Amino acid sequence: MLAVKSILMTHSKYFSVAVLSAIIIACGSTPSKDSDAKNTTPKTFDEYWYNGDAEITSYKLEQARYGEVHTGTAVTVFVTEDFSKSKLVKLDEPKKAKGDAIPILKLNLTKKFNTGVYPYSMMTSVFTPVDRKKQPHTLKTTTSSQEWCGHTFTQLELVDSVYNVQLHSYFESEGEQQLSLEKTWLEDELWNLIRIAPEDLPTGEITIIPGAMFQRLKHIEIGAEQATGFFKQDSITSTYTLTYPQLDRELIISFGTEFPHQITSWNESYVSGWGEKAQKLTTKATLMKSIKLDYWNKHDLKDAALRLDLGLD
Repeated sequence: MLAVKSILMTHSKYFSVAVLSAIIIACGSTPSKDSDAKNTTPKTFDEYWYNGDAEITSYKLEQARYGEVHTGTAVTVFVTEDFSKSKLVKLDEPKKAKGDAIPILKLNLTKKFNTGVYPYSMMTSVFTPVDRKKQPHTLKTTTSSQEWCGHTFTQLELVDSVYNVQLHSYFESEGEQQLSLEKTWLEDELWNLIRIAPEDLPTGEITIIPGAMFQRLKHIEIGAEQATGFFKQDSITSTYTLTYPQLDRELIISFGTEFPHQITSWNESYVSGWGEKAQKLTTKATLMKSIKLDYWNKHDLKDAALRLDLGLD
């Protein structure tokens, strides 16, 4: 036993490097197409999403916060991955996962903006199965928010018929929470649904869990709300509108009618601020630039020019 421990300690440095290298490579790996994780979507979908690149899109952001509108940037990163159905994490070696691998479309949505002297950095990750017939619900979402007061982390994981929720926050009133919510629509999965199958967007009177970024900025309790979904389509641009009567909030997402259904903008209106500064404002995000890129391989100093191409600092 002591001999084994000695060997592990001797080689721990090299083992760590190997593991880190595997994780970095896996970050950009193309999802497997074996029999256990086969995608059944049309050829055009496969050609666009399974070519070894991610889609990165930058947006000019006007973010409502504290009763004022603050400028910043938003970025969406869409990429396909193989996900573990049992562990609800990205698989490092999908070919060895047998029946545990499921192809998903992952969204990383980031927002960066300043409020006065201090900055906000927010990110939501959404993991949605590509084959909606086999798995019509998103498997997992995570959202983090960082600013100079502190940070929060929210996670939803689908287990059987419920979403298990964890909330970690520096606010005393929110504290550490764990709860379960009945499986239903998630606002955060709408972005992936637009890219996978916009015809499946929920319409009419629905029950839906509001976006985690909105929940954190408004400090509202995590839970399902009644809303109305409306899908409008024309030859060039389609829009999806989600209205929450009880929250006095409306979200409008605009995207290309034709595949790959590029998200061109979104507007989000609700009362921002407290006390005398409270007023209904609209957060706006407008497309600046979109590229397909294996960003995980673009980490050298020379690659920083790609950020300028995206209009990012």
